[in-house]
Amino acid sequence: MMHQKNSKGGAFILGVFICAGLIGMGFLLGQAALDYKQLDRSVTVKGLSEREFKADVVIWPIKFNVASNELSELYESIDTQSELIKTFLSEHGVGAEEITLSTPTITDKSAQQYGGNQQAPFRFTATLTVTVYSHEIDAVRGVMGSLSDLGKQGIVLAGDQYDSQTEYLFTRLNEVKPEMIEEATRKAREVADKFAKDSSSQLGKIKKAAQGQFSITARDKNNPHIKKVRVVSTVSYYLSD
Repeated sequence: MMHQKNSKGGAFILGVFICAGLIGMGFLLGQAALDYKQLDRSVTVKGLSEREFKADVVIWPIKFNVASNELSELYESIDTQSELIKTFLSEHGVGAEEITLSTPTITDKSAQQYGGNQQAPFRFTATLTVTVYSHEIDAVRGVMGSLSDLGKQGIVLAGDQYDSQTEYLFTRLNEVKPEMIEEATRKAREVADKFAKDSSSQLGKIKKAAQGQFSITARDKNNPHIKKVRVVSTVSYYLSD
């Protein structure tokens, strides 16, 4: 009988300890979850850096057409007009090392005649391009304004075609990247600081950061030689009370 009472008493005491242990464990787990929730409080913000730079390379293709009924005369015209264009560019300050001449594309119109079609005025036509590649943006743009002088010399220019459009390049991106990334990150922190202040919180350490891709576009269609460089940084910060 005494043995049964002792067993019941021991079981009761053990149950009390187990219950207390579970309550304590529940409190610890609850506190851990609360701490984790507080630690996980964060804000994600974006910072923009946008600047304008002058292009540092211009690629200017000057495409022209030549026509003749004799192949030998066609090639003579190609040579003559190519030299006229080179001389024109040289007189306007473009260096010989900045000028390249493409291989002419020659079409035989007689080989393309089909029944009922009107005969072409010239049997042979040729198209070729003199390309200016230069770092002297302002100088080249000045020459462009005088391009009509070539037309007065009898050169048939083929403008406004997709493959004869002038390109302006900005090649110094690596030089401006560090400063722009720093600016974008600083602006992101300014936004996060304001958010934390407005929400009665304190800004903590960076939780995660991601840098967007740099984009380079023309400022507008009338100023393609002015480039707009843009980058956005996305940063997440921890918040605390």
